[in-house]
Amino acid sequence: MPVEVSWARLGDAHDGLRSLLDPVERARLDATPDPATRGRFLVGCALSRLLLGELLGMPPADVPLRRVCPRCGGPHGKPRLDAPAGSAAYDFSVTHSGALIGVAVCAGAEVGLDVEDADAALDVDSAARIALSARESAILRSLPPADRKPAFLRIWTRKEAVLKALGVGLHMPLHALEMSPPEAPPTVLAWPDHPAAVRRELHLADMVVDGVHPAVVAVAVPRTGSGAGVGPTGVRVTEHDRSGAVSSYGRLG
Repeated sequence: MPVEVSWARLGDAHDGLRSLLDPVERARLDATPDPATRGRFLVGCALSRLLLGELLGMPPADVPLRRVCPRCGGPHGKPRLDAPAGSAAYDFSVTHSGALIGVAVCAGAEVGLDVEDADAALDVDSAARIALSARESAILRSLPPADRKPAFLRIWTRKEAVLKALGVGLHMPLHALEMSPPEAPPTVLAWPDHPAAVRRELHLADMVVDGVHPAVVAVAVPRTGSGAGVGPTGVRVTEHDRSGAVSSYGRLG
């Protein structure tokens, strides 16, 4: 299953990218008070539209996207592509953490991408109580203190990528979604009793961005057997650095 993953940076944000956004995206951008959050959203929208525009052969500003929450109908759900009739069906996933913004694109399957800033402050014990199963927490406690944060981030990025691929956000019980140990190939060991989970298999691949930041891509496909998940061999990831394309788009001069 081929997946294209492209990365950009918070520093790529500039006002010229606003021309790529649709009215819903511009309203959300203008309603976001924090400059860093606003910049990450702007770059994520621009990068998504540039990539999908290339694939669909259309201007990036014309790429038809939907941002509708399936629960409340608000404009904050996972963005979806309203693919024109006769074109390939692409799914995509946006992630951002710290200065990193990434977009994964996959044809014919649902995809989820997550990255975490390895340098961000984190209370590992508190986060583990919220996000990890009993077995995952025991593995974490068995590690030397210096190894616990990177181990937690590896497990967490796997879970977050799975949730994004399934399109359920954080509404799935995190303790019941159990991943393989951080040093092992990424695999789902236990599924929650959730309809989105029982219908799909997950293909996962670990990545490291800029040599330190953990990232994971997950691809969800209809379940064909009784296994809880599959390893990384089902995903072929190609990574690109698109900071130059984003930062130069729409600039004058």
